[in-house]
Amino acid sequence: MFLQNIIVMSKPIKIKRGLNIPLKGSAEKVLVRIDKAETYGVKPTDFPGLVPKLNVMVGDKVKAGSPLFHDKYRPEVVFSSPVSGQVVDIRRGERRVILEVVVKADSGELAYEDFEPASPETLTRDQVVEKLLKAGVWPYIKQRPFGIIANPTDSPKSIFISCFDTSPLAPDLDFAVQGEEQAFQAGIDALRMLTPGKVHFGLNADFPPAKAFANAKGVESHYFTGPHPAGNVGVQIHHIDPINKGEVVWVLNPLDVIIIGRLFLKGIYDATKVIALAGSEVLNPRYFKLISGACIESIIKNNINTQSQVRFISGNVLTGTLVDKLGYLGFYDNMVTVIPEGNKYEFFGWIAPGINKHSASRAFLSKLIPGKRFILNTNMHGGHRAMVVTGQYEKVLPMDIYPMHLIKSILANDIDKMEQLGIYEVVEEDMALCEYVCPSKTEVQDILRKGIETMIKELS
Repeated sequence: MFLQNIIVMSKPIKIKRGLNIPLKGSAEKVLVRIDKAETYGVKPTDFPGLVPKLNVMVGDKVKAGSPLFHDKYRPEVVFSSPVSGQVVDIRRGERRVILEVVVKADSGELAYEDFEPASPETLTRDQVVEKLLKAGVWPYIKQRPFGIIANPTDSPKSIFISCFDTSPLAPDLDFAVQGEEQAFQAGIDALRMLTPGKVHFGLNADFPPAKAFANAKGVESHYFTGPHPAGNVGVQIHHIDPINKGEVVWVLNPLDVIIIGRLFLKGIYDATKVIALAGSEVLNPRYFKLISGACIESIIKNNINTQSQVRFISGNVLTGTLVDKLGYLGFYDNMVTVIPEGNKYEFFGWIAPGINKHSASRAFLSKLIPGKRFILNTNMHGGHRAMVVTGQYEKVLPMDIYPMHLIKSILANDIDKMEQLGIYEVVEEDMALCEYVCPSKTEVQDILRKGIETMIKELS
């Protein structure tokens, strides 16, 4: 009798409530390496609750890892330039709010600030935190509740990393982390120093995980199966280690763990990552290796359908940010999506059979065509109207909370009810599907963020 090494997978957690939105234009697994973009932007608007204070002026020379701005209320949290070059613009909005800090990249090799390589196991927790803060990679660590940058002085009860993404046209993270196994493990080793608890992985039970995930040491793996939002870290936390009042959990994206790992392996801030360019209006949806904050023109040039007016989204269609063709990839985004604008009226659109329209209910004949993928535009198909209790929210949110009641408690500014109804467990991405299926066209994500801001002020 021979003994064999057998990988035993724990019983997967099955997510029953949710909704997959089958869009056309998923990225083909072909990796394209491109030259550096001409300019890179770091946007304070990517960080909820941040009040930025500038460290640079237009004309200043910077290296990759040089601080561009910092948090007014936590000056130790800095935001670094992803490339070396010259600060060419500081774009402001109303009341002179800083919207973007733009750096023109050097034409040759990048110059990096030297933070010195180090093995996380040889450092104390305070030394690991100091290194992350100094290099400007601390903002990659977010906290739950509230989905804001983690407080360096907190001690989280655990750290969660979702290793798969179920949002529409989402990149395959197994493909994106190939070849980065060493940096990923170094990032995990650093994160383990930050919590007395466990580092949890959320893995897709429907496919074998990438080597970086399967061979990671010092983590506890959990397998999930089901529709979106099964890949959301908030849903995974809810089913594994729910957050109660007064508790803090830190969360990261696998590609950001790799950036943290490179800091300890190489001693530099190397923000290179693999992202997907997807959407029905992309001629050749592919994966691109680029530096975070790159101008998206570098990947969309000559690759977009010019026959229709399109919308560029940094991120996915549910939670992404509108950008123009000269806009910049968001700090936390791993994809760019391009879909048609919804600026055309449909004659009798409400009464048509809807063969080419997606529906969360059985309103259209498209429900009779399994496996069909759709070209969806940004048309809302109706205007804002009174909120009515339909039960649609509950069908797409796999958490033991009442989403409709939570939204109403936020609108009523009832802080006690917000707490009781689970505001500590959710952020915008968790309730994005509620907004998609809402017959009242309620801006659920904006309302939720306002509720979170209210809670932060109340607890500060």
